[in-house]
Amino acid sequence: MKRIYLDNAATSFPKPPQVYQAMIDYATRIGASAGRGAYGEAIESGRMIGECRKKIAQLICAPDPNHIIMTFNCTDGLNLAIHGLLNSGDHVITIWMNHNSVLRPLNELKSRIGLQVDFVPCAFDGIVDPDDIRRAIKPNTKLIAILHGSNVTGTVEPIHQIAKIAREHDLLILVDAAQTIGHLPIDVQKDQIDFLAAPGHKGLLGALGTGFLYIRPGLEKILRPLKQGGTGSWSEEAVQPQALPDKYESGSHNALGIAGLTAGLDYLLNRTVADIHQQDRALCRKFMAGLDEIDGLTWFGPRESANRIGVFSVRMEGYTPRELSAALESKFGILTRSGLHCAPLAHKTIGTLENGGTTRFSFGPFITIEDLDYILNALQKLSVRSATTLV
Repeated sequence: MKRIYLDNAATSFPKPPQVYQAMIDYATRIGASAGRGAYGEAIESGRMIGECRKKIAQLICAPDPNHIIMTFNCTDGLNLAIHGLLNSGDHVITIWMNHNSVLRPLNELKSRIGLQVDFVPCAFDGIVDPDDIRRAIKPNTKLIAILHGSNVTGTVEPIHQIAKIAREHDLLILVDAAQTIGHLPIDVQKDQIDFLAAPGHKGLLGALGTGFLYIRPGLEKILRPLKQGGTGSWSEEAVQPQALPDKYESGSHNALGIAGLTAGLDYLLNRTVADIHQQDRALCRKFMAGLDEIDGLTWFGPRESANRIGVFSVRMEGYTPRELSAALESKFGILTRSGLHCAPLAHKTIGTLENGGTTRFSFGPFITIEDLDYILNALQKLSVRSATTLV
């Protein structure tokens, strides 16, 4: 039985072959920690990490690669921005569609230091009204924390409009790009984004244990580092260096993972995110049309491909989300994720919080139209209760 991987919202698979090759090359030929020696391998490791920064900056149109802070995942970057920026008495605006990687740090600070947080509801399709963000602003508002694309419904939020509101009120904006990086073109300067966090292992096609936080130039003056330690620089000083990126990068990097991430970025820059985005929109249109033909199936999120990415949550009559995922794998080799997807308020938005969540299909750059035909046919067979006839 063929196996089709549709959990790219969790981590992308497969990766381009050069990603695996780059990691093998690092592990077998380089192996050294960047900045920890004057010998060739250590220098090569540092050069590779520098190249990764440059490629990320190129991908998101950042003005300075040194403002790309390497992290161990998107959650790591979001926590650096949230914990490093906010103080007692500050007010933050966020939205129901956000992932727990934003919700939990905010709730932690709410209980620990009295952070004030407004959680703004969204429409049933997951899109927030920018005017609701505007109405939530208070005199002590400091930050708007918003995701770019939903890991539940595929909804793409209007971050350009929201960032404009932030600028008008002298507020900062933090964008969680976990689901959109590598799938949608992103321009942090055009969209006036102050902080942008993303993982390396999803749309960037790199390895687990990688990610980054973009910091708009100048904001490093107000963003506290969360940890201090060895950086391989200014070792004679007893305090943390203030120069970027060292200020926020204590300890040895995951150089093995960054080697793979660099190769994933090469793939994206050569193929172009614009090309992947066009493919994703075509797949979304195909999938939406097919889902509408299946009796007993409900799917969630925007109905227009322009307002979404290839992440779909469904419910099917007669199945819990877990049962549907199990049937898709055991009978058809289709790999999905069921449950609440670490986004409880997103499921509250679409009405699935209390009944087990949804079954999620999430696309990657190697999913084809033929794959979708096979998946839609599988769902059709399950929906008409033909399971008893399947071998």
